[in-house]
Amino acid sequence: MGCPKKFSVSGGMGSALLSDVKRACDIISTLRRNLSKPVTAKIRLLDPNDPRPTLDFVRSLIQAGANAITIHGRIVGDESHTMARWTTLVEVVRQLKQTESVPIIVNGDLYTRADIREMKRRTGCDGIMLARPALYNISLFRKGQDETQDVDTTNKDDEIPLPTFQTTNHQGTYGYNSPLLHSRTSIVQEYISHCVRYRAHSKNAKYVVCEMMNSRRAPTNRVPFLNMEYETGQTIASVCKCKSLNDLVKIWDVTRTIPLPTTANNAKSNETEAAGDLHNYDDRYFLDHDKFRNERKEEVKKVLADEKKTNEDSPVAKRPKVTK
Repeated sequence: MGCPKKFSVSGGMGSALLSDVKRACDIISTLRRNLSKPVTAKIRLLDPNDPRPTLDFVRSLIQAGANAITIHGRIVGDESHTMARWTTLVEVVRQLKQTESVPIIVNGDLYTRADIREMKRRTGCDGIMLARPALYNISLFRKGQDETQDVDTTNKDDEIPLPTFQTTNHQGTYGYNSPLLHSRTSIVQEYISHCVRYRAHSKNAKYVVCEMMNSRRAPTNRVPFLNMEYETGQTIASVCKCKSLNDLVKIWDVTRTIPLPTTANNAKSNETEAAGDLHNYDDRYFLDHDKFRNERKEEVKKVLADEKKTNEDSPVAKRPKVTK
């Protein structure tokens, strides 16, 4: 219930449900009545500073039957490159853990295990959810030996203010350069090897690799701490030049156990991929995103204007209006 995109909210879905608690609860209760599986919900904060609207909404969902709730630390309208609102998020989760028994999961800007440990310590949350940090380095899920025990939530001495903690270049075992992390090059190589094994579409594979390599969606305060360089010099530009899985394999020097189709079958494989290619991926999305986005806006405006003119010129539009 957090997606703010037009295709979601225009249909009353996504973040539109955050302003319609009755419908949101009806969805939860209907699912609970008809499913034997747990029903969970993921929402955003409803207010940037006041925890009460979010608390009321979450408790309504729980009363409707939600088995677990995930809360993302941004409100509708917040861009991904702005810091998540940890101060409000922490207060919301603290209060929920005092009164509710269902699992409460936290999401938003957890880029290091230091972030994860601190969020668990301050809130007592039952778990964390990762999206962009997992794209940056999926091995972030690797735990240290002393993380097998529950985090102590009682020690509140010498707490660093949350905004300060969010802008700190964490070092050591749980920091940005943690020894627990695998190299990002090896992670991309492993991803591509899976793409080869399961015959992923090359454009889909290339898109995901480019998302793994760029930091444009990361919070501005985090970007200086995220190492975007690769040991063997791969760049987004070099990946964008790839036209096939074999091209990706070559520039990333991937060692694979499942071979690509033989040369004899390569043409047939490419024809099959092209025949099923319903998406138009434009490399400018990664190479010059701002310019690409502005050009797309102008293209959409032109399409809408053309459609309007076509509708106005249609025979139906020119028929005399019937008045009562």
